[in-house]
This record gives sequence, structure tokens and C-alpha cells, in this order.
Amino acid sequence: MQVTEVANDGLKRAYTVVVPAGDIAAEREKRLAELGRDLRLPGFRPGKVPAKVIAQRYGQAVMSEVLEQSVNKATDQVVTDRGLRPALQPKIELVNFAPEADLEFKVELEIMPDIAMPDFGGIAVERLKAEPSDEQVDKALETIASRNRKLEDVAEPKAAEKGDILVCDFIGRIDPAEGEAGEGEAFPGGAATDMPIEVDGPGFIPGFTEQLVGMLPGDERLVKVTFPENYGSAELAGKAATFTVTAKGMKRSILPPVDEEMAKSIGFDTLDALKDAVRGSLQQEYDNLARLKVKRSLLDALAAKAEFPVPEGMIEAEFAQIWQRVEQDLKAGNLDADDKGKDEDTLKTEYRGISERRIRLGLLLSEIGRTNNISVTSDELARAMRQEAGRYPGQEQQVMEFFRKNPQAAENLRSPIFEEKVVDFMLELAQVTDRQVSPEELTTPAEAA
Repeated sequence: MQVTEVANDGLKRAYTVVVPAGDIAAEREKRLAELGRDLRLPGFRPGKVPAKVIAQRYGQAVMSEVLEQSVNKATDQVVTDRGLRPALQPKIELVNFAPEADLEFKVELEIMPDIAMPDFGGIAVERLKAEPSDEQVDKALETIASRNRKLEDVAEPKAAEKGDILVCDFIGRIDPAEGEAGEGEAFPGGAATDMPIEVDGPGFIPGFTEQLVGMLPGDERLVKVTFPENYGSAELAGKAATFTVTAKGMKRSILPPVDEEMAKSIGFDTLDALKDAVRGSLQQEYDNLARLKVKRSLLDALAAKAEFPVPEGMIEAEFAQIWQRVEQDLKAGNLDADDKGKDEDTLKTEYRGISERRIRLGLLLSEIGRTNNISVTSDELARAMRQEAGRYPGQEQQVMEFFRKNPQAAENLRSPIFEEKVVDFMLELAQVTDRQVSPEELTTPAEAA
């Protein structure tokens, strides 16, 4: 095999490879002979089919297989002999092949960059710590009480006020276009019976529940609304509709007191046990947020130190995934506030920069883990699978079975575990200063701090 380097530019490499015709022919004859040992054809005894017949029937298919394997084997040898670390799958271009001629093809690839280990001791980050206050625990308990409120019938006739619950039947119709006659067309999901609706409350189309103020049981009212432009159903988004609403009854919500009885009703032995659980949940929330912030600071510091080149193919692959989501948001009118008003070229430039940063950090974290023998154990991966299954109560066995039948799905859980272990490793070596803050300061976005 003859290999000639034809390009060496940064991370890009290219080679022309020539495999002698004799090697190809020898491999082809070998494969045809192997095929003939067990071949059964009408009129011939097993294993006694003449080589000429085998070649006539299967020669072309065998040659295609030999060419593919020869290219793959030669490419692997090019990479191995030169100690290359491909960033992506090499690109192969067949240059020349004809019967009785040499096989010639071109290999193009990008290699992984040389990545120097940063000085972790020179990285200084601040880790915030916060504890939930008694007032926050009380507020959380009030929220729990609100979720466990009970409804009781309102016997005396009264006009509905904000916070009352009207039990209603309704049917909605899309308003006819200007100049068209009729009452409009009913649409799927636009009707309900005995639906409890909080007057002037959330959860419905904007402007719907506010128009129920003043209704009495037995009243019928036309409620006119316009679906938001970003409504989940494209058929209804931005359209005007009229609902015929009939109030059939009224209820009021009774908020249970935060006491021992409420705690027991939701599975706790005492009110103190419920308070401890609430405080622990808030503390976990704050700890997770503090972790995210110190991790972001650490990665920002790493990004500032990472100056190695990044394979363009990896950047383009990452950008393609990001831009696909941006285009979907553009079509749906759901762009982030920071992106609104920017032209497409500006957005592409910014998101390509984000793609490069992500790839650079990913390569750096991977190299830090590789250099320092950081890996994800089978026990850690199994624990992550069980945690993921726990997100689907009642379906845990099905989720675990899915992971067993789809190993790649389980492998997708490995990357975030690996990343967190690398972050832990770096935090052990970096200059980390702990600072006690209020929950309000912890939850304030960095941009607004």
C-alpha cells in the first residue's frame, strides 16, 4: 500500500492511498473460494461448484465487498500508523478503480487538537451558599395548603366574584370571517360540561375568566376572546372566538389551615415532619442552583484559558443542531427576547460562536477526564438509569427494560455524569471561596446582580 500526504493544514489532513491490484485480486479470489466451500446450486454437489460459475454469479457482489473492506482497512492503517486521533469519521473519495487496476482513493479528516492542561490552582471562583428562611418555609406550606383546598357549594344566590368557582357548560366557535354569515365553526376541544372555572383566575385563554365576573347560576353569557399568537394549536393561534357559557352552579374554595391535620392528610406524621421536608426540599433547590452558578463560573474561566483550535467539522455539526431549533422558534414566533430584532446573519454568527465554545469546552473537559483517569463506573450508570426510571411512576420496569434493549440510550446518561465528575475534580484544585448569601441573592440572575 502506498500512502502520500497531500494536505497538512492546521487540524486538517489529506492522503492519497493506492492499494495494488494484486492485493485486491488476491482478496477477491480468497473470498470467492470461501463462498464456494458451502455453496449449493442446482446441478452441483455441495462445495463442488466450479470457480468460473461462482465468479459469474457472485463476482461483482464479492468485488464490491472487497473494495469496501479494503478501503476501510487501508484507512484504519493510515490513521494508526501516523498516530492520528480523528475528530470525526474520515471522508473517503474513490479516485480510481478498474478491473486489473490499482485501487486509488483519497482520505480527508480533521484530527483532535493538542490540548494543554490548564493551571487549575490559578482558577478562582465563588461558591454561594443559602439557607431557606422560616418565612419561605411558611410560604411553601401555604402553597401546599392551596393545592389541597376543598370546594364547597355556595347555597345563597350571589354574583360571581374573583376567586369564586363557577361550574359551567360551554361551547366555543371560531368567529366567522368578515362578511360571512353564521355563528362560527365549533372546534375540537372547545366544549366542556360541568367544568369548574375560577372566576378571574388563571388557566384559560387570556381574557376568558375575567368575563365571568357577575354571573349567577343559571345565567348564559357570550365570552369573546382571541387566542394568543403562540397558542399550542396552529389552527387556533391568533384567531378570535366566541364561547357560549352557561353557569350551572357556584362553589367557593376552602383553604385548609396549616396544622397537624393537613400534614397527616398528605402523608406526614406531624406538622414538624412536613416542615422539615419542605425545608429540605428548599435547601436542595438552593444547593442545586449554587452548584449551577459555580459550575458556570468555572467553565467561563476555563473557556478564557482554552486557546486551542477546534475541528471545523465538529463546530458545523453542533451549529446545525442549534440552528435547526432556532429556525423552529423563528417560524413559531418563539425567539428568545435577546434574539428578537436580529437579522438572520447576526443570529448565525452568534450561534456559531456558541457552537465553537461548546465544542471547545467539551473537548477540554474530555481531555481533563482522560488525562486524570476520570471515568463513569457501571454502578454510577446503573444509578442514573434507576433515577431516570423514577421519573415515570408506575412505569419503572418498562423504562429499565428500554435501557436494556437500547444500550445507546443508557450511554446517553454517561456524558452528564462524566462532566459532573470532571467539574468536581477541578473544584477540588481550584481556589473556591464560599460566601453565605440570602436566597434572594442566590436566585437573582447574574445579569441583574
